[in-house]
Amino acid sequence: MERRLTAILAADVVGYSRLMECDEAGTLTALKAHREALFDPVIADHHGRIVKLMGDGTLVEFASVVDAVTCAVAIQRHMAGRDDGVAEDQRIDLRIGVHLGDIIVEGEDIYGEGVNVTARLEGLAEPGGICLSGDAYRQVRGKVDADFEDLGEREVKNLAEPLRVYRVAIKGASPAPTPAATMPLPLPDKPSIAVLPFTNMSGDPEQEYFSDGITEDIITELSKFRTLFVIARNSSFAFKGQALDVKQISSKLGIRYVVEGSVRRAGNRVRITAQLIDAAKDNHIWHSAMTANSRIYSLSRTKSPSPS
Repeated sequence: MERRLTAILAADVVGYSRLMECDEAGTLTALKAHREALFDPVIADHHGRIVKLMGDGTLVEFASVVDAVTCAVAIQRHMAGRDDGVAEDQRIDLRIGVHLGDIIVEGEDIYGEGVNVTARLEGLAEPGGICLSGDAYRQVRGKVDADFEDLGEREVKNLAEPLRVYRVAIKGASPAPTPAATMPLPLPDKPSIAVLPFTNMSGDPEQEYFSDGITEDIITELSKFRTLFVIARNSSFAFKGQALDVKQISSKLGIRYVVEGSVRRAGNRVRITAQLIDAAKDNHIWHSAMTANSRIYSLSRTKSPSPS
């Protein structure tokens, strides 16, 4: 197993599911144009390597934290200029997280806690903003043309210790609205739902993929119902590890209902709990728990029947 210490940048599009729902072709065209004209050249100029693209998300690694943060600042500055004159509900805004951490290397891909921490930081950033870990901040203070605001320690899921977070205040850029000042997104004209990443209660980090797989399966099954507006996986997983209540998530995503739950796996047995919440009323509508043979579940995931 190959490991290395690296600077990691994760970025995703704010409200991607809603943009796709409103104008799928236009959103994909705009995102492709941003990547070709901005993301790829700026990342290359700062000696970054794009590890993978995940729908609306991008994962990049750098040998230097200074290069990673300078790249993030350049991207957000250029994005602000490219969106001038674009209607508010059609803007492509990014959240970016940067971390210095240990990773596992497998071929061209990277894994491990360093990647997970970066994803948590990205989720904590405001639209158009950048969040750094304490480890990344210590490497760049005084070396980057930006100011930094200490947001304190944040409790995030699946990390044993609180995460020290710093917000990058980009010089010359208009201050981004604080979450309290951001207007909630309007609800769609049909029942809207987000499935949050199920919590791994097994006490084994290696089982994280299993709980994530269950979450993905639920999203896939719900998406088959045309009468529902289901938030895409990338947008739902942006909240993984965040200590937010359902009303905040509802406001950020523009949805009415939230599904959340947990997975506990021991040997060949798995216990899954799930609950459906009306976020507007903060009221539990439905709750269920089941125990099953995990081998049967794992086998069923390899068979993907076509939706009727």
